[in-house]
Amino acid sequence: MLLLRWFLFPITIIYTSIIWLRNRLYDYQLLKSKTYNIPLIVIGNLAIGGTGKSPMTEFLIRLLKDKIKLATLSRGYGRKTKGFRFVSTQSTSAEAGDEPLQFKRKFPEITIAVCEDRCYGVEQLKDQHDLIILDDAFQHRKLKPTYSILLFEYTSLSGQAILLPTGNFRDMMMESHRANIIIVTKTPEDATEEDKNKIIRKISRHNSTASIYFSKIKYDKWMDKNGSGCYTNLKETDVLLITGIANPNPLINHLQPNVNRLIHMSYPDHHAFSETDISKIEEMYKAITGSNKLILTTEKDFQRLYGTRLHRFPFYYIPIQIAFDTSDYQNIERSISDHLGL
Repeated sequence: MLLLRWFLFPITIIYTSIIWLRNRLYDYQLLKSKTYNIPLIVIGNLAIGGTGKSPMTEFLIRLLKDKIKLATLSRGYGRKTKGFRFVSTQSTSAEAGDEPLQFKRKFPEITIAVCEDRCYGVEQLKDQHDLIILDDAFQHRKLKPTYSILLFEYTSLSGQAILLPTGNFRDMMMESHRANIIIVTKTPEDATEEDKNKIIRKISRHNSTASIYFSKIKYDKWMDKNGSGCYTNLKETDVLLITGIANPNPLINHLQPNVNRLIHMSYPDHHAFSETDISKIEEMYKAITGSNKLILTTEKDFQRLYGTRLHRFPFYYIPIQIAFDTSDYQNIERSISDHLGL
């Protein structure tokens, strides 16, 4: 597969040229970005998938929801509907997308909306809200954000930032200059200060003014569809893990030392589970010998598996949060509050 991707390098050169030209047209205002009279926080990344945009969005919701009337606006990736749409707790992932549905079920008191045209979505929300958080919109340059948060998954910074299809980046490292703060996510426990400083130097070549923070994944208590926790002795439990996310490796590494046996069924990111998929999962679960067993999935995948017959079995999801050191948390809160005038 790696060799094939290098054969596609001529396409990467063309794609890189197009991305470079598009960004310069916006930088020199030959293509116009719309400005709105409402604060807009944009969260995004330069590499594809798995950087932790959803946990970062939830972090901002927790930080700001009691201070200001806010809404979130997502594209609603994977939904089968089009146009602007409000998300309700009764929506399905096919109607809203898995991540917006997760936000709404976790924070039912705030407005969650989806729209592939972010400018149109902002126009529908701006008169009833005081702040809009736009998930995965760093490349959406048709609008001008008030505050931009750029995420890098830790391991994505270990090599060269080569664009698709040869590499895993969808935008150039030089575009980091547009970020107000930069967060390196999924930092390993054994990352040294020297490792972190090397990453800081790499990013600072493109943005010398943005503060750079390192975050980790915090795994919360396993939950079922009713919000009840899992109190099984996991060391004696066989776990069938179902994932349809970009990078399940951190979760696998977290689970393996803590359960008796881990069986993993992996699907593509945002996978729409079919009846055939559900049957295969059911068969795999039944094939696990022993009575002390359960099915586990991610919170995002749970939105797409909700209401299936898997609920006949012990079926849980594992929520995650983005975690910062106390001083970093305070600095991020202060930076956002200062920009928003809170």
